[in-house]
Amino acid sequence: MTVRFLHTSDWQLGMTRHYLAGEAQPRFTADRVDTVRTLLALALERECSFVVVAGDVFDHANLSPQDMGRALEAMRYELPVLLLPGNHDPLGTGSLWDSPAVRDGLPDNVVLLRDSGPVQVLDGVQVVGAPWRTRKPDADPVAPALEGLETDGTVRVLVGHGMLEELDPDASSPVTVRRAPLEAALADGRIHYVALGDRHIRWPPDGRGAIQYPGAHETTSFRETGLGLVLEVQIDPQAPAGSQVTVQDHQVGRWRHVVIERELDGPEDLEALAAELDAQTPKERTMVKTALRGALTVGQAAQLDELLESQGARFASLEAWDRHTDIVILPSQEEMQEISLGGFAQQTLEELRERAWQPERERAEDGSPEPIAAEELSEQAEQEEMLREPAPPAEHETAQDALRLLVRLSGGQRA
Repeated sequence: MTVRFLHTSDWQLGMTRHYLAGEAQPRFTADRVDTVRTLLALALERECSFVVVAGDVFDHANLSPQDMGRALEAMRYELPVLLLPGNHDPLGTGSLWDSPAVRDGLPDNVVLLRDSGPVQVLDGVQVVGAPWRTRKPDADPVAPALEGLETDGTVRVLVGHGMLEELDPDASSPVTVRRAPLEAALADGRIHYVALGDRHIRWPPDGRGAIQYPGAHETTSFRETGLGLVLEVQIDPQAPAGSQVTVQDHQVGRWRHVVIERELDGPEDLEALAAELDAQTPKERTMVKTALRGALTVGQAAQLDELLESQGARFASLEAWDRHTDIVILPSQEEMQEISLGGFAQQTLEELRERAWQPERERAEDGSPEPIAAEELSEQAEQEEMLREPAPPAEHETAQDALRLLVRLSGGQRA
């Protein structure tokens, strides 16, 4: 008997992003719910028998009754949907799963995996959950669900939430998901597939193996590239070992996070940046963070400002990544000639220009900047950057601002 189902995770319904303002934020939140409808329709179209959601169904426990009601209503469909509590929405004291909104509004087709008792979804097919019972467990959150399972011909899907040991950046973390118990259970036929959540990026990239992460159905951070995915999983227990599980991913998301890194040293670079921004689509569902470096004249800097301002109105979000932005702004010779000074004032002008040039000299000596590390794109890194105290402007930045003001006051190009 062949079993086909949909594997998804990390919906985090109710999520907000600090860089989304105005009407973009409610659209982002609402679209996460709408994409649930999209993936359920896909499951029906692909003739899946059920859907498993491997943790973090909700982003937090403080959703309004309206948001909770709409989310639950989106899950009402013509096939079973099995939900696993994760680290964002664990069981325990004060759990949203025990709230009246969930208790009274959970659709009949939705099953909450409150414990590790096998759930019969079809004849000969079971789903076994490994729910988070607290926000801070002290051991592998998945392996205990294997206890008591036997090799009896039943096709079983294990649904868990957490980072496999090879993916967890903290090797000493007590909540790391150990691979060995999972591989042993797969090898002896106690389980046939491990549907994991917590990682928001598809893994493994080649789609091989019976231990899989689908990634989030809608993007959640700048570390994630491309559109959100779900996995269509097919299990044929009669197939030869190593080929019993086949996995196909499907794009269902509509939102994108994009990081644009560019060196800007003249008009051609500005044109290339404009073209890259213009090529992004759909802009109303694209969040962009720019990491721009280089040296521009005052006039070119004004063009950059105008470009980012005009494009910013088209995107869901378009903002500079301050930590990775280093644009040296200096008057050209023509702009300098427009400033008519003399004596001490002229000497001060030259000193300002000398100080303003300092970072460009250092860049030339150091070579190309280091590419942005993946860990800097994580949600935790974004939160730490938000909490960081703003540093006073560097000397070269103050000098550049003074030069721009002088050019503007002298009647030159506006900064």
